[in-house]
Amino acid sequence: MKRSVTTAAAILAALAVHPAHADEMADAKARVAKATEKAGQWDGPTTGPKIAPGKTIIYLAGDMRNGGTEGVSRGVEEAAKAAGWTLRILDGRGEISARTAALNQAVALKPDGVVVGGFDALEQNASLATLKEAGIPFVGWHATIDPGPDAKTGMFANVNTRIADVAQTAADLAIVNSGGKAGVVIFGDSNYEMAIGKARMMEAAIKKCPGCTVLTLEDSPMTEASTRMPQLTTSLLQRYGDKWTYSLAVNDLYYDFMGPSLSAAGKAGTDTPYNISAGDGSESAFQRIRAKQNQIATVPEPLQQQGWQLVDELNRAFAKQPWSGYVSGIHLVTADNVAFDGGPKNIFDPDNGYRDHYKQIWGK
Repeated sequence: MKRSVTTAAAILAALAVHPAHADEMADAKARVAKATEKAGQWDGPTTGPKIAPGKTIIYLAGDMRNGGTEGVSRGVEEAAKAAGWTLRILDGRGEISARTAALNQAVALKPDGVVVGGFDALEQNASLATLKEAGIPFVGWHATIDPGPDAKTGMFANVNTRIADVAQTAADLAIVNSGGKAGVVIFGDSNYEMAIGKARMMEAAIKKCPGCTVLTLEDSPMTEASTRMPQLTTSLLQRYGDKWTYSLAVNDLYYDFMGPSLSAAGKAGTDTPYNISAGDGSESAFQRIRAKQNQIATVPEPLQQQGWQLVDELNRAFAKQPWSGYVSGIHLVTADNVAFDGGPKNIFDPDNGYRDHYKQIWGK
């Protein structure tokens, strides 16, 4: 049976805890309510340099099988076309050696700029140093933990939402939706600093909930989700049974491969565990949420909008201007709001006119 978000009065009655804990629950409920609102007006940059003509850029993807990385590539492609730039996409195929080879290929091609998307930039710091030596600016998507310039790698700007807010929002939903009694399994990936950091943030948030329990934090590589998750899901069900009521994952990808194991255990699509993702809002995640099958929510990135921002940041680098300083806000997709802001197309694409705003900045 699907559990709906409870009322504040019901939550307080069920918890019967110290008033401070009641305040924390009320705060979590308020954050969930705000995160599920429709996208508002454009809150990004409105000024910047005119577009530099005739540039050639490369998008180096960590793994194009990842829905987030692939979604950003579509935004970069769309924005590059609007800018009149030439774009080439190289795929790191989820392997360190393949990413190194692709980055070396990018250097050899001598582009005007590079976007590194969906992998830890420090992993490739030696190869990125070659870009710096060649005077080729580069920006990143989910390439460091924090948005903005990165001194360690020399990256002009990293584009992502603040992962602490993403992690908190995902944890908030589990806490609120369970009435403060969630038994949680968390999925993270220590091969990726941002991913394991997000998992630990979710763990910390759940541990602050007096009636909630972190059953385990599973360190499982996203690139091996197709082979690991079926057996891991079965093992976790055997270990925790009905104590496992919620899942929190750093990426929707984990849930792509849980369905058969849940079904084999007699778990229908609307039964526990209720699966929540703290990124990035893949097509399959939207489909599961809409169908109410094995996932109740995701905290997506505005992937195509961020693709446009990456092109805009590169243009600012070309013009020797500072990065825009823009960090997009947090959005939570559930069955109740999946019909808005790009949801019918199975993406989070804010209805805030960002394309026209960037074109206006660029003089297009």
